Amino acid sequence: MFENISLAFQGIWSHKMRSFLTMLGIIIGIAAIISIVSTIKGTNEQIKQNLIGAGTNAVTVQLYQGDMVFDPSYTAVPEGITPISEETRQEIEALDEVEVASLYTQRQYSSSIYYQNQSFGGALRGIDAHYFDVYGYYVQMGRGFTEEDFQNCRKVALVDRQAVSTLFAGENPVGKTVEINLEPFVVIGVVDQSSQFEPVINDYNDYMLYMNNTSGVVYLPDSTWPIVCQFDEPQAVALKAAGTDSMTEAGRQTADLLTEKLSASSSLNMSYRSEDLLEQARQLQDLSSSTNQQLIWIASISLLVGGIGVMNIMLVSVTERTKEIGLKKAIGARQSRILIQFLTEAAVLTSLGGLVGVAAGIVMARVVSGVSGAPSAISVPASVIAVVFSMLIGIVFGLIPAVKAARLNPIEALRRE
Repeated sequence: MFENISLAFQGIWSHKMRSFLTMLGIIIGIAAIISIVSTIKGTNEQIKQNLIGAGTNAVTVQLYQGDMVFDPSYTAVPEGITPISEETRQEIEALDEVEVASLYTQRQYSSSIYYQNQSFGGALRGIDAHYFDVYGYYVQMGRGFTEEDFQNCRKVALVDRQAVSTLFAGENPVGKTVEINLEPFVVIGVVDQSSQFEPVINDYNDYMLYMNNTSGVVYLPDSTWPIVCQFDEPQAVALKAAGTDSMTEAGRQTADLLTEKLSASSSLNMSYRSEDLLEQARQLQDLSSSTNQQLIWIASISLLVGGIGVMNIMLVSVTERTKEIGLKKAIGARQSRILIQFLTEAAVLTSLGGLVGVAAGIVMARVVSGVSGAPSAISVPASVIAVVFSMLIGIVFGLIPAVKAARLNPIEALRRE
């Protein structure tokens, strides 16, 4: 085998220009496919990151009334809807797909928060001790909530960096007092997310998904929520899934568990549902991939043309080396030996084309990404498959010339000029 490979390289080197032109179709086809696959992978990762975020794996489970999220700002809490207990939260956290579970309440738009007559239009959330673990927040300034804050219902608050800009005009908010529904709360710290990402907002649905990030959020201990809202309200559940691919199942199992615990006396078509961002990402990825797969089929035509070129040049090679083949057969070379030699030469030729094509495809993907701004990500499996596939092209299209060489009559071959 090594001897055949060595002979193949000698043959390629002795006809460098002819060999390069033969490989050109393979190079162009492989380069086009690698660049398209890299763009598809990069786009899919960007879609997932835009929708899900960078590594938080957070899933929201909320109470729905029909097809709409239940909003206690406008509707009284129906009979039979009770707060989620700590025991239920622990049940959720015990699910295999869930790492951390948190309970929280919220007002999406809170016009009842003031600082020095400055109104705040962001979100107000009453959170438990696990909320920041789910979303990967850390205390950037001041301190976070303590166990005593929750137990003693201390009127303290945390704000995120957007709220610092919109409510405090960039001032240090720590120690400042804000008024929430006429109740004074002392800001004790500023929180930020350790893993940041910038969402892409293309339509109204994207806007609704990220609108709570615009003005920022003010966080309260959940034990103080009845102080500002006067009554208990249905909570939402924030989950940190064990992995990105576990998000859908974690949300579904949690929603089913909570819906089963709803009182039979509850009415108005109430149920818990999860925010399935992973499924949204998959749908967009499928749409992107189906479009680009058509381009892959078009690029594959170059491989077909390249394969025909390999067959043509191998037939020429058989004609040129007829006397060599006849001599080898005359001294005892078997048909299988001749067959393997020519198949090896064809496979080496196309494999080299595949390697050059992969390198050219990676460069092409980087250039396209730099010029158009489209994300790209190199797929190692796709690169390996491309090289193996190019080798198979050489074997398939080199088979006819190899069989022709193996079947030559040694006497006629030696007599041929």
